[in-house]
Amino acid sequence: MKHKLHIVLFEPEIPENTGNIARTCVGFDAALHLIRPYGFFLDNKKFKRSGVDYWNHLELIEHDCFDDFINSINKDSDLFFITRYGKKLTSQIKFNFDNDTYIVFGKESTGIGRDILKKYSNHTYRIPISINVRSLNLSNCAAMLSYEYVKSNDFKGLEKAEPFKKGIL
Repeated sequence: MKHKLHIVLFEPEIPENTGNIARTCVGFDAALHLIRPYGFFLDNKKFKRSGVDYWNHLELIEHDCFDDFINSINKDSDLFFITRYGKKLTSQIKFNFDNDTYIVFGKESTGIGRDILKKYSNHTYRIPISINVRSLNLSNCAAMLSYEYVKSNDFKGLEKAEPFKKGIL
């Protein structure tokens, strides 16, 4: 069985961020999990446009609440919660490619619920940033961690050369 990367958005609020993350998921062969409530409808024009025309290739899984998400995953899966309150740095993450990997990001305004962070405190990680900003853009964070995952696995299953027009350079 092929184990994979799963990007999880806890109560996403901004359609463009979620659409960009969907595109990143397609690019890195990851599944996208959305945990309700959302701050937009899935037929939102900005959401659709930011995901370009890759929607048919996206593995999208929706969950009514965080508990539904947790109950839906295999107990052997690896969970990483990305938060400004993380106990460890994201550079300390050791991906195990024998299990499914779930990287959880919080909503843009308030992040992941404090009750969830307390319960999973040993699985919380922080992206180091300068003191001059409170946070980074959600879509950028999801792209950074997705890239670290595929890089750690030597880009297995991904195209390492331009697949569409060979021989240009």
